[in-house]
Amino acid sequence: MGLIGARIELVEPGRCAIRVPFRADLCQQHGFIHAGVTTAIADTAAGYAAYSVFPATSSILTVEFKINLLAPAEGDELLARARVIRSGKTITVVQSDVFGVRATSEKQVAAMQATMMCLHDTPDVASSANAP
Repeated sequence: MGLIGARIELVEPGRCAIRVPFRADLCQQHGFIHAGVTTAIADTAAGYAAYSVFPATSSILTVEFKINLLAPAEGDELLARARVIRSGKTITVVQSDVFGVRATSEKQVAAMQATMMCLHDTPDVASSANAP
């Protein structure tokens, strides 16, 4: 998330919001923010929303997601808002919507439904441990 300049705006039980500013180097050939960036913030917001309802000694993995790209991702920034739809002991389903934000308006550009898995008693591994 640091690479694309994303920042968490909100984390509360069952919810998360993440913003990423428009940058030309995040765009595809037509000047729209790349679908990979849109998907990354949708998935990450979904993950944190789910993680917020998991036990403190757990960690999380995305099991599956489906994303619909509804409109070109453009604006001053993108905003992903995620909410838990249903949380079970191991599997949690989350909805994540992404909006192109301008000074006075928001336009939905993507909708994701994701399934997250709770890894009980499995703390996160530091990201440096996963580096090649």
